[in-house]
This record gives sequence, C-alpha cells and structure tokens, in this order.
Amino acid sequence: MPLQLREYQKNDFIALKNIIRKTWRYDEFSSPKTASRLADVFLSSCLTNYTFSRVAVLNGKPVGIILVKDIARHTCPLPNRFRQLRAVLSLYLTKEGRAVSKIFENVTGIDRELLRESGKNYPAELALFVMSPSCRGQGVGKALFQAALDYTGQQKLDEIYLFTDTSCNYGFYEHQGMRRRCEKEHLFHINGKAASMRFFIYDCKRTKSLHGKGAST
Repeated sequence: MPLQLREYQKNDFIALKNIIRKTWRYDEFSSPKTASRLADVFLSSCLTNYTFSRVAVLNGKPVGIILVKDIARHTCPLPNRFRQLRAVLSLYLTKEGRAVSKIFENVTGIDRELLRESGKNYPAELALFVMSPSCRGQGVGKALFQAALDYTGQQKLDEIYLFTDTSCNYGFYEHQGMRRRCEKEHLFHINGKAASMRFFIYDCKRTKSLHGKGAST
C-alpha cells in the first residue's frame, strides 16, 4: 500500500508511543515499565499542544506523526489534558519514574531559556515530529514536513519554530532551510554516568523558496 497521510486518531496512540520509545531509546536509561510510561507522558503532553496533525500510515500501520501548533488559535480538549495528567501521575508513582522525570523537567527549562533568548514571538510551533527509524529514506519525513508547511501556508503563519537536540537527526531541519537560532549545552547524570547534550531552537520564515523543499529523514 502507498504512503497515506491523515489526521491523528485515538487508536494511533500505542503505535506512536512505541515509535517514540524506540526513537529516543528510553529503555537505555530506565526499566521497560518506566520507558513505556515516559513515552506515554511525552506523547500525551504533545497531544495537548497542537492544532494540526498528520499521521503517516504505511502498510496499514502508523509510522510517524507531525504536530503543528497555531499559537493564537490553540485550545486543548479536556480529554487530552486528562490523559496527560494520568500519564504523569503514573510516572510519579515509582521512585525511578520520579528520578527520570527530572531529566524532562530540565529539558523543559532549557527549552524555555532558548525561546526567551531567541527574542521572538513566533506564530507557530512544530510541536512534534517523529517517525519510525525503519522508514528513513522512504520519503516519510519529507511528506510529513511538507504537510506541516502546507498547513502554515493555509493559515498564513509566516514563521515557525521547533526545539530539537543532539539525540535527533537535527540536520534534517537544516536541509529544509531552517535556521539554528540559539543553542545550549547541558550535562546530565543518568545511572551514575555523565552525558553531555546540546539543545537547539530552529526557525524559518515561510517563503516561496522554502515551500516544497525537503528531504527524507
């Protein structure tokens, strides 16, 4: 079956959660149960923060998702907020969950600093972009990113930003013509080991030259 793009549906959650868990290698620094809960928290939090969604479906299975937030028009449905709260509570019920959640709290703080240092008030955010590593090179990333660009054009959102870091294929965004606005380095301590990561904020203005440009992750 050819690649299909459609809006997010509730029954996509488990497949997308597993993609997130694998992509960001949660099992490498936590137990399987905590890794699953972390992915649940991450995805449910992203689903409180979007106005546009496209899920890539290949051979009948979700293989990626992109979420865009029109900041001025955004409202969060209560069911999405309740699901996020349940996921967070489940994570905090264990000692390990509370420990690894501090990593995410640190990342959130870093993102806020990056946004503040950018000195900009963006009209739109690319809130989530993830796809199965097994689909790289098949045009899935390009198709999802183009769908996001089409949406920003339709809504007349002339600038968009996103957060990313060295755990991701951030070169993809540079290939799309996005600009690295700010960056920060942070040292994490995980399971007794120190790990350094760099965090970035990328942005781009929507122009005719940018529209249609893209490459697969």
